[in-house]
Amino acid sequence: MRAVITVIGKDMVGILARVSAVCAAHRVNVSDVTQSILQGMFAMIMMVDISDCDVPFTAFSEELNALGKEMGLSVHAMHEDIFNSMHRI
Repeated sequence: MRAVITVIGKDMVGILARVSAVCAAHRVNVSDVTQSILQGMFAMIMMVDISDCDVPFTAFSEELNALGKEMGLSVHAMHEDIFNSMHRI
């Protein structure tokens, strides 16, 4: 099973490291990352494998959301099936 993690906010040191640390702490493997910085704004999309996640997906998502609030960022995790359904034409 896969999920999509999005991160948006003011650029600062350590964003990728902190989000990746939450993933690693819960046995979530990062399979692909794209990120860019545009006029001081950071945007990142991560594809992650949640097959071996050691907590329910909702708990994982809430932890990422809390990290985002702590860092002043918008951080969201969405199961791949929901993401695909939302973006299907």
